[in-house]
Amino acid sequence: MAGRMLSIGECMVEMMQTGGDMLRKGYAGDTFNTAYYARLFLPTDWTVDYFTAVGTDIVSNELLGFMESTGVGTGHIARIEGRMPGLYMIHLKNGERSFSYWRSTSAARLLADDPDRLRTAIEAAEIAFFSGITLAILSPDAAETLLAELRRAKAGGKRVVFDPNIRPRLWDSAKRMRATIEAGARAATIVLPSYDDEAAHFGDASVETTIERYRALGVADVAVKNGADGITLQFGSGTRLHVPAEPVSEIVDTTSAGDSFNGSFLARLALGESPADAAAFAARVAAAVIGHHGALVARETLMADGIL
Repeated sequence: MAGRMLSIGECMVEMMQTGGDMLRKGYAGDTFNTAYYARLFLPTDWTVDYFTAVGTDIVSNELLGFMESTGVGTGHIARIEGRMPGLYMIHLKNGERSFSYWRSTSAARLLADDPDRLRTAIEAAEIAFFSGITLAILSPDAAETLLAELRRAKAGGKRVVFDPNIRPRLWDSAKRMRATIEAGARAATIVLPSYDDEAAHFGDASVETTIERYRALGVADVAVKNGADGITLQFGSGTRLHVPAEPVSEIVDTTSAGDSFNGSFLARLALGESPADAAAFAARVAAAVIGHHGALVARETLMADGIL
């Protein structure tokens, strides 16, 4: 069955250390990473589009060219004069990453400034995905514009998917961060939180607490990612299920662990798999992805790993 998925957020220029003082340029961002992995695992009769804003500069042109080379659609992306993509650098230590960011002139901060473009893009999709980072980079008014359109989509029966992806330093206050994350959840039909974030910033004492808190906000379906402890699912009135994590022999780079899970999970759900089967497959993908450098692992590499 053909369909369309829309991922909403910011794709940035990625600089990754490759040894010594050498850096390798790439492009990534949590919602684009999710779109990339969804595109890998959806059949060709599905369309995966990205919604953001970029500049009119050379780097923006290169970024759009890269997106198109991955099969992710760029037809809904705005071009804004005087703006350009944000940039970040990955720092790795023992497989764990930290980041430095340069995004003050990022065009993506204006992605919700054209409500008509936003509504048109969401209306064309069966699945709309966004994250806490998407909300964090927007002004409060722009975040509300986006959330209003997503609430409208949810009320219209679309599958609206939210990963809270909590990054405190992107927010001007912890209070607004928590309130906006909760508003994002209320606009969603599926929430894909990471337990360590929820415990740190909402004080959740257990994965079950996280599930119940999001269900109380009106979220029908919740899948809590908990690293090596696996995934816990509560979909509708069904039985709460635990899906083990896939064993990993060596962790090289955890940069896109959650994003690769999200994209492959949503792809399998869209094709009619049960949440448990989709989560088990997505856990395999995430385990393969963190065994390689960079956010976006090439199709050929995943094929060699037996995933594709």
